[in-house]
Amino acid sequence: MDLNDRINKVTMFYGASSLIMDRAKQLRRRMTEPEKIVWEIVRENAILGLKFRRQHPINNYIADFYCHKIKLVIEIDGETHNPESAKLYDESRTNVLNSLGIEVIRFKNTDIRTSISLVKNEIEKKCKYLLSN
Repeated sequence: MDLNDRINKVTMFYGASSLIMDRAKQLRRRMTEPEKIVWEIVRENAILGLKFRRQHPINNYIADFYCHKIKLVIEIDGETHNPESAKLYDESRTNVLNSLGIEVIRFKNTDIRTSISLVKNEIEKKCKYLLSN
């Protein structure tokens, strides 16, 4: 691994392990339907020219979508996020990401399926806000 690779691993991936990197690669091959819908919205710099990555390793976690330039994570929450234990885990995870200077916005699968234009507007609004700061 050359110096640039090491710098990227620390700055863009926040020291994610090779195990997390491999898991992210697997998840990119099996995206959920709501994740695919959001990917179509954010891919190819479609939101304000910003580059989003899908299933991106950050520290010990894998973000559904991540834009490094504005340090924004977009999470898509399915039914597995409804139990109280999952909500506590998500809150803890968000706190860790926030401590790294990363903002997190979350959408439910139902939001993606029923109100995708509102979801897109929320993403754009958050991106504009982060770009202006």
